[in-house]
Amino acid sequence: MLLPHTPASVIAARSQITTDLHEAGIVSPAIGDATLVVSELLTNAILHARPLPGARVLVAWALRERSLEVAVSDGGAMTRPRTTRPSLSSIGGRGLAIVENLSWRWGVLPNDFGLTVWAVLPAPGSDRAGYGGGLAGYTGSLVGYGGGCRGGYDYSGGAARQQA
Repeated sequence: MLLPHTPASVIAARSQITTDLHEAGIVSPAIGDATLVVSELLTNAILHARPLPGARVLVAWALRERSLEVAVSDGGAMTRPRTTRPSLSSIGGRGLAIVENLSWRWGVLPNDFGLTVWAVLPAPGSDRAGYGGGLAGYTGSLVGYGGGCRGGYDYSGGAARQQA
């Protein structure tokens, strides 16, 4: 999803990933975790990074047999995203720690236009028999792991390319 680089985009991304994962048969707790991870990554991109050309940010996800890959791409920032240890009284600074705790793995890929922050989460389904992976009919790979990508971009090798 190519979205405006504004806080309202978090609502749109949360709604779309929730719908997609529900339709794919993912269990509710995993949907909640995925929605929270997308929210954190997208909020960080909006608050701390420059937008992509056209004042946009790219949010993508791909469902595998047992996992969900999510990625948020932006125009980059002066610093690289990393987990921190904020004080108990600190208002912010916990987002990537949340991502780290909910994900099997996560990371940052620099590319030609900025950065992509990605995460891989467990995606247990209640009944996913016959589900072939990917979402919304896209093919390609997300963050180099292979399979379908909801956002319509290929992230293999760390550079996003619009899929044909």
